[in-house]
Amino acid sequence: MAEDVAAVDLLIVGAGPAGSNAALRARACGLQVLLVDENHDAGGQVYRPLPAGFSRSADASQSAEVRAGDGLRVALRSAGVDCRFDHKVWNIGADLRTDLIGPGGSTSWRPRALLIATGTTERVVPFKGWTLPGVMGLAAATILLKSQNMLPGRRTVVAGSGPLLLAVAHGIVKAGGEVAAVVDLASRGEWLHALPSLAGRPDLLWQGLLWQAKLRLAGVPMLYRHGVRTVETTDGGLRIQVDEVDATGHPLTGGECRTIAADSLTVGHGLVPGTDVTRLLRARHRYAPERGGWIAETDVDGRTSIPGLYLAGDGAGIAGAAAAGAHGELAALACAADLGRIGSETHLLERASLLAAWSRPARVGRAMAGLMALRDGAVAAIAANTVVCRCEDVTRAEIDAAATEGARDLNQLKAWTRCGMGPCQGRTCGDVAGALLALHGGSRESVGCFTGRAPLRPVSLAEVAGDYTYADIPIPKAAPL
Repeated sequence: MAEDVAAVDLLIVGAGPAGSNAALRARACGLQVLLVDENHDAGGQVYRPLPAGFSRSADASQSAEVRAGDGLRVALRSAGVDCRFDHKVWNIGADLRTDLIGPGGSTSWRPRALLIATGTTERVVPFKGWTLPGVMGLAAATILLKSQNMLPGRRTVVAGSGPLLLAVAHGIVKAGGEVAAVVDLASRGEWLHALPSLAGRPDLLWQGLLWQAKLRLAGVPMLYRHGVRTVETTDGGLRIQVDEVDATGHPLTGGECRTIAADSLTVGHGLVPGTDVTRLLRARHRYAPERGGWIAETDVDGRTSIPGLYLAGDGAGIAGAAAAGAHGELAALACAADLGRIGSETHLLERASLLAAWSRPARVGRAMAGLMALRDGAVAAIAANTVVCRCEDVTRAEIDAAATEGARDLNQLKAWTRCGMGPCQGRTCGDVAGALLALHGGSRESVGCFTGRAPLRPVSLAEVAGDYTYADIPIPKAAPL
């Protein structure tokens, strides 16, 4: 019996700002669009919708971010975009055949073009105690604050690098929590150096200054050029050791050392572009630390080295949420032109305005990406007994031993230590593991990245079966005697 594989013009994976805006532009160009996301509605991390049963305060409902997210979801429904939420993409073939799993089981699609807009993964440079209860990523704290209206703890230390530090700290104070300290790897000088890039986005500049003012008014200590060294549990919560660091993130000999009592720690050291699909399909990649790390090679319109495969948003290099929407539209416009749905004149005319809309916020986003870039000294300072791969409990000492014994790239490291073999498939540990391996005489380019494998996401037998029951099993007739 022939397998049922549905056809569609454009399949978009990821319904954040890039994917959703791409879907709207593609529909306007006359393409048949299928938009797929693991979440229950569109919005992604930035415009994350509330879970069922939760409600926002009147004040929160009036924020520009909430209004933008709600407007995007309304626009998708009004445009008639075929949205498959609560669906995971677990495999994509060389012919772009895309296999999904959702509440009703598995389905397969064969798109004429495939656009990946899966965003980023948060990076955490490991330290002793980073896997303890009460320690979570900045992104996880953002989800708690935005989606569940919950504080990460009564008294929280916010640590790491990048603009998300201020966003999370301000969100905690606004929600009535206490921020024990903001611990930033960057210096005041680095932030001042980045300020000119914000001239094109005075709204973001004003917002950042307002957050700073409110944190100082709340008495929150701002510890620049500091990083978390260790975390230990106590009867009252957590004891967090914070050290002064140099420009590379390495603790300074004889530098300031503080111990802070808190019941939670939220920490993040920047974002890593999502390359699961592009690595699976063997697209060409390059290492660009200023844009988040390994990224697929694309032109400005999102075309990759694989015919029919497009990339949009931060997955193509960190540029920020404001730039992601315009980049999604650019990629969708390129899809429509390549599939013959719009003429070259229309394409060039609309492309020019989208490029202008994308370039200004992209400059801001890339300046912020520079503040979030991985710092070699912070990696070098990871203690030998610290777990690097959480899924498989692989420590820095085991990674060093594998390198000493001859492992020269990440796939060799995976084979020898199981680092990157767990449910996250190296999304959490891959960037740091690669940096550790490169300390043994290689480079990030020579160390490479983990080869993409299916399934792209963990898949349970219950999901595969869907609503299938024993009664659905066909029973063949008895063979004639």
